[in-house]
Amino acid sequence: MKVLFALTEADPFIKTGGLGEVGGSLPLALQEQGVEIRVILPKYSSIASSYRQAMKPLGNFTVPLAWRNQYCGLDELKYQGIHYYFLDNEYYFRRSKCYGDEDEGEQYAFFSRAVLESLRYLPDFKPDIIHCHDWHTALIPLFLEAFYAQDTLYYKLRTLFTIHNLKYQGIFPKETLTDVLGLGWDYFTPEGLEFNGAINFMKAGIRYSDRVTTVSPTYAEEIQHLYWGEGLHGVIHERKDSLIGILNGVPAPKGEHSLAAKRANKKELQAQLGLLESEDIPILCMVSRLVEQKGLDLLLHILEEILALDIQLIILGSGDPHYEKRIREFRERFPHNFRALLCYQDDLAQSIYAGGDAFLMPSRYEPCGIAQMIAMSYGNIPIVRETGGLKDTVKPYSVTTGEGNGFTFTHYNAHELLYAIQEAVKMFRENKAAWQKLQENALNSEFSWSRSAAKYYDVYEDVYYFKTK
Repeated sequence: MKVLFALTEADPFIKTGGLGEVGGSLPLALQEQGVEIRVILPKYSSIASSYRQAMKPLGNFTVPLAWRNQYCGLDELKYQGIHYYFLDNEYYFRRSKCYGDEDEGEQYAFFSRAVLESLRYLPDFKPDIIHCHDWHTALIPLFLEAFYAQDTLYYKLRTLFTIHNLKYQGIFPKETLTDVLGLGWDYFTPEGLEFNGAINFMKAGIRYSDRVTTVSPTYAEEIQHLYWGEGLHGVIHERKDSLIGILNGVPAPKGEHSLAAKRANKKELQAQLGLLESEDIPILCMVSRLVEQKGLDLLLHILEEILALDIQLIILGSGDPHYEKRIREFRERFPHNFRALLCYQDDLAQSIYAGGDAFLMPSRYEPCGIAQMIAMSYGNIPIVRETGGLKDTVKPYSVTTGEGNGFTFTHYNAHELLYAIQEAVKMFRENKAAWQKLQENALNSEFSWSRSAAKYYDVYEDVYYFKTK
């Protein structure tokens, strides 16, 4: 099985979030499953010069984009046994940031069309499947049908489209359809790309791909409904028979992972942040973007009550200026037991995962979530809302059966969150045996990429042998 991974981020070349983690980890796990996997990316100017200099030029070609014919260079770099291809156009990819420019519709339409054109120039590799990720590559299945259906090179090519976060869809003015994509107005229909008077790239991926996946089983169910569907719930529901949720994985965690290591890590974290060094004070922590999706409004509503529980609280992250301002105010009021670091640092995040006792993720929605899985790998107990991947990975602990690996609450309600935190703090203080069993369960939870890759392998076989569109 030959699969070309088309996406806009892959660690270590470029990473702005969870997509980069997927791009850097899942191909390796798929290769171990026996998939002949290759990855294709934009050649961003922000990719480190050491990688750029190691790339081997394979050639160049022209990419048609409506009335434009744009240059595209094709480079290759073999890294950790995997072939990575990079599509080069300085006009589109020599930017100070990957996303958010005014012409990003044209930018990623170019990338999608260039991926298909590049197949003519890949030496000794003809994919069976192109695995597309999020709205930036969602036009590939549509372009394949619209422009390449009669080309024998593409005749048996299948497409898989993965939704990582439905919130971000790539919505652009309707004129983009003809002026950028080069398609006719017959695609501007509810059955095509039309979306509230505009066009929607994500909708194209859902409509025209052979199969659709998303990043957790619960999220796959949720997005078929109005509340979570971001306006696309009807389109997704129509494809429910071709939709599957597959949990992301996490890399093997760094350092030693045991209850003895947890005690040492906690002491080190308290010393590092100037907190009172005590095994008996629970450390609650949060490593997150400070945005509404992550439940910051719930947390801030009860933060004073949390800090009155004789706990230590650590928050690492940055985001919405409103949330940052409120957090600073609490930091000034509670200097003895609250540390808020309004930035992001990998090493510090790792120390918090490793040293914390309970990890807060009260998300409004969470397609998969990686932080809770990393936390559990260090025996850091998650306190989460039952949504998306959080519901799939965190099971409420039962003192009676000894089963479960965290604390959960159901409704998006601040006092349900507070109650879950109070229950966790009470168990930490009053039932050490149950807390230790809970830690052991968390440490033994299995969230490897190999588990995810095995499920994707099954989907690839389904797509290739039983085309479902």
